[in-house]
Amino acid sequence: MKPLFEDIGSRRGANSYVAYRYATAAFPFLWHYHPEYELTLILEGSGERMIGDSHEYFFPGDLVLLGPGLPHTWVSEMSSAAVVVQFSESFVTPILQFPECDRIRQLLARASQGLAFPAGGLGKGDLMASIMRLPAAKAASRITGLLDVLQMLAGSRVGAQTLASPYFQLQAGKKKEGRIGKVFQYLHRHSAETVSLSEVAALINLSASAFCKFFKRTTGKTFSDYLSEIRIGHACHLLIETDDTISEIAYRSGFESLTYFNRVFLRKKGVRPREFRKGNNKPTYNE
Repeated sequence: MKPLFEDIGSRRGANSYVAYRYATAAFPFLWHYHPEYELTLILEGSGERMIGDSHEYFFPGDLVLLGPGLPHTWVSEMSSAAVVVQFSESFVTPILQFPECDRIRQLLARASQGLAFPAGGLGKGDLMASIMRLPAAKAASRITGLLDVLQMLAGSRVGAQTLASPYFQLQAGKKKEGRIGKVFQYLHRHSAETVSLSEVAALINLSASAFCKFFKRTTGKTFSDYLSEIRIGHACHLLIETDDTISEIAYRSGFESLTYFNRVFLRKKGVRPREFRKGNNKPTYNE
């Protein structure tokens, strides 16, 4: 499955960039890319977020900045809403020439692999309000409002998490993006089931050994490690969203052994599932 090209330029009209609030009954799986930067703030809903070869779960308050050309999708099975801001390199490059914009220039360079901003450490009240005002902003305040948001992100003392691995950016040309996208879509749909390496390899007409080399070369991760990350992400979602027992969550996430689940969870998250559940209360953000 090749990532679909999203034509944002034709929707921009007379505005310098695109900013809108998007509400839907569910986010469909739509693996796509575009040449614009994108800032996405989740207001409602939860589900899966795939950026390049990064696969994680999102909740209200999730805030991500993407660089041009980076394939991505958000997926949810519930009512969801987001504010989406998309702006081109041609729009922002003339502004970045000024020394006052050094930090913004560095921020956008880092966004080439995607950046996720931590929910608890950005002084998010002011930031969220500033982002939510952008769709309705008029005249020059539309431009200054976006610059203010980027400056707040660039000046944050809390480090943003890099999403896609450098391997994905360096290795994935159009053909490879299509092949790896097909694999990602399959894993998104079947990660909770028993996943056969040979079956996944056959999706892109490779032997199991050739597939393992292709996957590691493209993502920088082994296939089994990446599948574990998806399953742990799903488990995190269930730990926060449900009252299911940890044993039930382990099996629902695709782990056949509770002991193995606990060991992998501790390695990936640095805490045990029970500690993770106690320390994570789902935030909400309203206009």
